[in-house]
Amino acid sequence: MANCLVCLNATWYNGPRKNNDENETLPYLGKGKNTKAHQQQQREVKLGRPMEHILYKDITLGIACPMANERDNAIAFVDAVMSVCRPMGFRKIHFFTIFDRVCTDGTYEMLLEHAAKVPELRVVFAPENRSVVDAYVRGYREAMAAECDWILEIDAGFSHRPEDIPQFFQTMVQGYDCVFGSRFCPGAQYRETSLKRIILSRGGTWLSNRLLGTRLHDMASGFELFSRQAMSKILAKGIHSRGPFFQTEIRTYAHALKIIEVPIQYGAASHHINSKAIKDAFANLWRLFQLRIKGDLFTGMDDG
Repeated sequence: MANCLVCLNATWYNGPRKNNDENETLPYLGKGKNTKAHQQQQREVKLGRPMEHILYKDITLGIACPMANERDNAIAFVDAVMSVCRPMGFRKIHFFTIFDRVCTDGTYEMLLEHAAKVPELRVVFAPENRSVVDAYVRGYREAMAAECDWILEIDAGFSHRPEDIPQFFQTMVQGYDCVFGSRFCPGAQYRETSLKRIILSRGGTWLSNRLLGTRLHDMASGFELFSRQAMSKILAKGIHSRGPFFQTEIRTYAHALKIIEVPIQYGAASHHINSKAIKDAFANLWRLFQLRIKGDLFTGMDDG
């Protein structure tokens, strides 16, 4: 993984590691340094406790995952994600699956039953949603309300592989605000996706980078990890797009923060991108470009 990370707007930090130097300490992820919790963390390092349990024990993880008609694999997907996240040793995990009226195949009811077996699972019904963007935003807000320190966004249906999740956590502890999954950086792979979809994604990324001053390999992936502070700033900035372009909007705002990309393997059947989504993308790209010209694109993002 090391040679696949792309550092952007960040100072390289050698990262958390275990060694025999008693004067060297690990980054503390809790509420303050030089506290009893921090001192206990360093004692556990010297005792040789598992690294994951030391690094993540003070972190509450929120997972935001909109779902619709996923009856065939919803339970398998939830269980696969939890099998990866539980061993990391987080203080708490809240897995928010967001449903609305688009779901008609019984997936919602199925996961309500499954929640009795998976204490971390939170099944949310949001009938007020008017677009898929509303489902994602509801997931973000649920995680914020639960006081999650990190918020992982992942798509259901195994288009995003649960096996790729640990690298997000391992990278986040190095001091980043956002870790973005990329389908195009070195080490990444595209599976079961049409050439048209790849061209649209790469072309959209190229155009966005040129007009908005960003420098990402992938401006449209929905596999990403945010700190609570970063998500708070993004939500305060406002998400205006009502289509897939909202992912580009989020990554544009986050450009003012400490961000990095990690390679992912993406596989999903290409969905139809209608004219409404294309119009939304160009309208919001133009809006963001105008904000950049005025010098207001990152207002509020790099404060504090």
